[in-house]
Amino acid sequence: MDHGRRRILFIETMMTKGSGKLIITGQLGDVMKESAQIAITLVKSMFPEQAKYFEENDIHIHVPEGSIKKDGPSAGITLTTALASLVTGKAVDPKYAMTGEVSLRGVVMPIGGLPEKLMAASRAGISTVFIPKENVEDLKDVADEVKNNLEIIPVEEVSDVLKKTGIL
Repeated sequence: MDHGRRRILFIETMMTKGSGKLIITGQLGDVMKESAQIAITLVKSMFPEQAKYFEENDIHIHVPEGSIKKDGPSAGITLTTALASLVTGKAVDPKYAMTGEVSLRGVVMPIGGLPEKLMAASRAGISTVFIPKENVEDLKDVADEVKNNLEIIPVEEVSDVLKKTGIL
């Protein structure tokens, strides 16, 4: 949050030789830390052939702008995508943004504050945003100028996002 205005969050991931530790930095609250744990479990289950990476390396997740406290249940889809990108070596185009929590089964669950999140994405020059399918009804509350600036793609499962971003 920036004086009451939403901003987009960037998520960085890095893998280094280690013993399977998960390192999370960037002033993340408990809910986002739980989302990171779920994302790790999901990626391990979706990419079992990459399991050795998690055993032989440490995974570092960093959300920049460390002085700003970040929490809430909207980054699960982004964390999962970032980690899947890391273990597959397939980069995600920066034109994509996404919001939504994920379950352990990979279901993308609805979030709050969709109009503000889409406005922030539009202001940041994002062209495509993945949103939970259950939030489609909330698009009626989004300004037409914001909707016209964005390709908004409703998704039901993390695999939908990974396919459209070229990871799967």
